[in-house]
Amino acid sequence: MDLASRAAGLSFSSNFILMFLKLAVGLYTGSIAILSDALDSAEDTIASSFAFITVRVSARPADVEHPYGHGKAETLAAGGQAVLIGGGGVFIMYQAVRRLMVGQADIVLGPGLVTMGVTALANLGVVLFVARAALATGSLALTSETRHLRTNIAQALAVMVGLALVGLTGRNLFDPLVALVLAGYLLWTALRIFQSALVQIMDVTLPASDLDVIEDSILRFRPQIAGYHHLRTRRSGHERYIELHLVVDPRKSVEEVHDICDRIEEEVVRRLPGAVVTIHVEPADGRYLGPREP
Repeated sequence: MDLASRAAGLSFSSNFILMFLKLAVGLYTGSIAILSDALDSAEDTIASSFAFITVRVSARPADVEHPYGHGKAETLAAGGQAVLIGGGGVFIMYQAVRRLMVGQADIVLGPGLVTMGVTALANLGVVLFVARAALATGSLALTSETRHLRTNIAQALAVMVGLALVGLTGRNLFDPLVALVLAGYLLWTALRIFQSALVQIMDVTLPASDLDVIEDSILRFRPQIAGYHHLRTRRSGHERYIELHLVVDPRKSVEEVHDICDRIEEEVVRRLPGAVVTIHVEPADGRYLGPREP
C-alpha cells in the first residue's frame, strides 16, 4: 500500500473509533457540543472513506478511456467532503439553537473532558502523518483531509473550553454556544474545501509559483532554444498538466530537438513532481518569443 493510501486508511480508522467513543460519551453526559462533535466524526468517517477510495483510484495509470488519468476522482472526493461538512454544520447549528430555546439539560463534565482530550491528541497524531503524506504526494484529497482533521482538533479544544466554563460558572448555556461556534467553523471549512475543488473542476491554471518554476526550467536551456509560447497548464488530482510550444533553430536535427525536449521535461518533473509535460516544436522565424507569450 502506498503512502497516500496508508494516510487515508489511518484517518478513516481514527475517525471511526472516535465517532463511537464521542457518541457514547455525548449520550451519557448530555452535552450537545460532544454529540455535535460525534456527528462530525460520523461525517469524517464517510469523508475519510471517500479519501481512501479516491487516492487509490487516482493512482491508477492513464488508460484508453481515461487518457488524462484518474486524478479528477480526488476532486470529486473533496467536493463530497465539503457537502458533508457543510451539512453537519447546518445540523449542529439547528441542534444548538433548539437547546437554547427549550432550555439546558444537566451535563456530566468529567467523562466529557477526558474524551475530548483524547480526541484532540489522537487527531494531532493523525494530522501530522496525513499532512506529510499530502505534501509528499500532492494529493488534493489528502490536503482536504488534513484541513478537516485540523478542524477536529480545534473542535475538541473548543468543546473542552465550553465544558470547563460550564463547570466553573454552573451555567449550561456555554455548551450550546460552543456548538454554535463549531457549526460556523464547519461551514467556513466546507467553503474553503469546495473552493479548492472548484479550481480543479474549472481547470484553472497552475499558481504563479509553479509557472515561475516552469519558465525557469525552460529558459535555462537558452540559447539552445529561441523561446516558447502558448503555455497552458491545469491540475488534476496530484498531477500537473503542462503544454507549450517550443521555438527552436530550424537547422537543428530532429534528434537534437528531441533531446532538448526530453531534458526540459525531466527538469520540470524534477522540480514539480507529478507533472505531465507536452511540447509542440516550432521553427524560429527570427524573432524571440518571450515567456508566456500567447
